[in-house]
Amino acid sequence: MEKETMGTVISVTKQWWLKVNRKPVRAHAMDGAAFPHTIKVKYTIDGKDYICRKWIGAGNKVPDKGTTIKVTYYEDKPSKARIEL
Repeated sequence: MEKETMGTVISVTKQWWLKVNRKPVRAHAMDGAAFPHTIKVKYTIDGKDYICRKWIGAGNKVPDKGTTIKVTYYEDKPSKARIEL
């Protein structure tokens, strides 16, 4: 059975090694470049802290560090969760 809780974004990391070119012709190397991000979300279930990670593709909105987002987890295994943006 799935349950929901709120978690806090504790880390936002830009993946510099994977550049996505968004323009067909560029004036310089970073012109039109977009980068994917990974976020870490900390949530607490029954007094125990858990951390969940999520990959966010290039061009999508990335939540700021410290924001609160919804986390869905399995009641029998709270370490298995997914983040809903």
